[in-house]
Amino acid sequence: LGNIITRAGVHLGGNIDYSGDSFDSYPNGLAALFGPDSVPDKGTVQIFCFIGLLELFVMKDIEGTGNEHVGDFRNGYIDF
Repeated sequence: LGNIITRAGVHLGGNIDYSGDSFDSYPNGLAALFGPDSVPDKGTVQIFCFIGLLELFVMKDIEGTGNEHVGDFRNGYIDF
């Protein structure tokens, strides 16, 4: 869904870094990761590290906590 929204021209407001680059100054899709106008390598590493932290410490499948189906990671932490 995020790729569809950005291709439609909807971007977050403000700057993505302290040097003044705005969110819409980066291309959509894979061009945001590879190419001359891509997100800097340190930014890409930060994104992957954040996803790794979520996978390891937040999105755990804890048995016996009322999981309704495979992939139900609510585990009592965030339960709507």
